[in-house]
Amino acid sequence: MKLTGISAAVVFCATAAIANPVTPGDVQFDEYGAIQTSLSGTMGDAASGAKIMTSRAKGNCVACHAVTALKDAPFHGEVGPTLDGIADYRTAEELRGIIANAKMTFEGSIMPAFYKTSGFIRAGDGYTGKGAKEEDLTPILTAQEIEDVVAFLMTLKGS
Repeated sequence: MKLTGISAAVVFCATAAIANPVTPGDVQFDEYGAIQTSLSGTMGDAASGAKIMTSRAKGNCVACHAVTALKDAPFHGEVGPTLDGIADYRTAEELRGIIANAKMTFEGSIMPAFYKTSGFIRAGDGYTGKGAKEEDLTPILTAQEIEDVVAFLMTLKGS
């Protein structure tokens, strides 16, 4: 019976360790900007990812990218490439890196870094004459939300 209790404790501790998300400052990009492991430690949910991609309060990916699978969302943008069929030529690791910080893959990209909290250039407060605050910002998306968007993007395969 003791062995069962110890085994359960080991499984619980291992699961808890996996579920701890990687913080934005600890993200490891490879030389091409990909992130090899899940940021949240859990699989993404494609349905949640679709909602994030169309939510103006979150990712709002359709503001810049056309996505036929999200045709019910209004005003698809043309600033970025269409995301139709992206799973045919990008891996989940590449997509994770691009979403977290596209500049690690495409240096001149205007795509926002969705999982970055520091290193921004900020203007000061013009009304008070004070400089910008130096504390870290909150990331636009959480680790799990990035995994959800990656899961949705991996469903976008060509016909």
